[in-house]
Amino acid sequence: MLSYFNGTFMPDEDIRISPLDRGFTFADSLYEVIRAYDGKMFRPEAHIARLNLGAKELRYNRNDFSELIEVGEKLIAENGLITGDALVYIQVTRGVYPRTHRFPPSDVPLTVYVNATPFEPKREQHATGVSAITVPEERWARCHIKSTGLLPHVLAHQVAAEAGAYEALFVRDGYVLEGTRSNFVMIKRGTLVTQPRTNSILPGTTLAAILDICEELNIPTQDRRIPTSELLEANEMFVLGTATEVMPIVEIDGHTVGDGTPGPLTKQIQISFDRFVRS
Repeated sequence: MLSYFNGTFMPDEDIRISPLDRGFTFADSLYEVIRAYDGKMFRPEAHIARLNLGAKELRYNRNDFSELIEVGEKLIAENGLITGDALVYIQVTRGVYPRTHRFPPSDVPLTVYVNATPFEPKREQHATGVSAITVPEERWARCHIKSTGLLPHVLAHQVAAEAGAYEALFVRDGYVLEGTRSNFVMIKRGTLVTQPRTNSILPGTTLAAILDICEELNIPTQDRRIPTSELLEANEMFVLGTATEVMPIVEIDGHTVGDGTPGPLTKQIQISFDRFVRS
């Protein structure tokens, strides 16, 4: 597969990354994953805006990566991904420099890597729903930055996998935040409830699209903290993200959600989202 590395398109297997790259030594790096449907990336501008914001907050020596949209489009075409589903992955690090905690000089170039690969969505699980568990929040306080420092996510997701669950939801001070790889939505008495977009969660591109869809469908939404005590009162719930799309949760911590099947509003949102991304 053809990839992009520091300004050059080349086969993925020919790319060499230095062990002194700060993405390797410190996880001093950012990433984005953009979904493509039949060759067209879904809201790439929103992903790049989030990447730009992360670069600004981490004080990288540049914070405009708008050219990577064109890079992603070329990789989709060159890798024969014009039909079907695909993912475009972007990673930017602070670059290569001898290991030291302080930032390298401002003229050290960033490392920029982009690839595009085919993707197989989990259609059967979208139809039947999945289970989830809650786990204690053990991450840092700047979760709105899409950093590659994902060790807490990996450990929590492994707990979910070993419990036979699809996702683990982080809980802090008795409130549900988000999943290890997704945003979380609860539906209660016909209202879609989401966690406020603060530094406690990642501001999801898919979540923003779902809120737009709810506005078009006249589905009321509420932006507030969700206590764990309310989970068993929910009529429906789902997690969502670039690869996850809209994934119904039908069981949480061993308790059935609703009647144990994807609820009517979740199904309506799934159908509308599928139309939305392919329009």
